[in-house]
Amino acid sequence: MRIVWTAVFMMVLVWSGIAPKDFMTWCLEVFPAVVGGVVLWFTRQRFPLTPMLYVLILIHCIILMVGGHYTYAEVPIGEWFRDAFDGTRNNYDKLGHLAQGFVPAMIARELVIRKKVFNSARWRDFFIVSFCLGFSAFYELIEWWVALLSDEAADSFLGTQGYIWDTQSDMGIALLGAVLAILLLSKVHDRQMRERGFV
Repeated sequence: MRIVWTAVFMMVLVWSGIAPKDFMTWCLEVFPAVVGGVVLWFTRQRFPLTPMLYVLILIHCIILMVGGHYTYAEVPIGEWFRDAFDGTRNNYDKLGHLAQGFVPAMIARELVIRKKVFNSARWRDFFIVSFCLGFSAFYELIEWWVALLSDEAADSFLGTQGYIWDTQSDMGIALLGAVLAILLLSKVHDRQMRERGFV
């Protein structure tokens, strides 16, 4: 599992770095995936995660790397969906923001359960959803700061495509992702943690 995960991660990373649409945007978009990969590498023995979580993190990294290669506004599959459904914008970035809520929700869930942070499942889930929404809002602030500092990378990194409610919809979709993750994957997640003696 570890070898396959690393091989897929590295192949997509190398591919994404070959002649990206905008190098600065590539750096900004791929940076979180690289940091995540490094953290997982150094914690693999001391704090291994459930297989499901490793798969989710890899999917999220791939989404980031593909978006970094093309810029989110120009990812071909997003353009195909836009044209097929007579849309007005490339919504690949919305997939990224869905993952931005979905995957961190499961990461936070595993951490707080294994560290026994909460006695109540309801408070735990409330915290996880709030954490993901706060993380999404912080990421939107980072995008804003980058836009203020770099005119060149601002349009590619922000990816608003003229949609005035882009920031709010990004946060709303991340919130939806966090809620969906808890509703859809909690039972499978609990089973995997029990099977590995994490809880």
